[in-house]
Amino acid sequence: MNLDRFDRSILAELQRDGRISNVQLAAKVNLSESACLRRVRALEESGLIERFAALLDQKAVGLAGTVFVHIALRREEQSELAAFEKAVRDIPEVMECYLMTGEFDYLLRVVVSDMAGFERLHNEALTRLPGVARVNSSVAIRTVTKTTELPLV
Repeated sequence: MNLDRFDRSILAELQRDGRISNVQLAAKVNLSESACLRRVRALEESGLIERFAALLDQKAVGLAGTVFVHIALRREEQSELAAFEKAVRDIPEVMECYLMTGEFDYLLRVVVSDMAGFERLHNEALTRLPGVARVNSSVAIRTVTKTTELPLV
């Protein structure tokens, strides 16, 4: 989909505030309300807007810890990758999982209440994932920057 300046403005505003009313959004992007609504619906139908969600405060819900986990598999066969990916999706603490190049096969971002919670997750879930040969973890001391807004240049 070819985005013009109005589409980019709409997307930028919606990334900042997904609950903004159409009236407010239209005013911010200098469009009529009907034109703005039409464009938002088109952006949703095209898949550029995947969904709307509430962003929760991780610490406030009792998940103060963030751990980045590198996982190496025994073999990089398609069946082993598929089995790992299917199983990792079932672990609620895994917020993100990426297939990587380099020394490790996967990078996971997990959230935990504390280090005891991570130890439990490590022992009961991460090391038991299909095909895992090695797990290497790094604990985040603090978050320096974190955003959900994609740069729309």
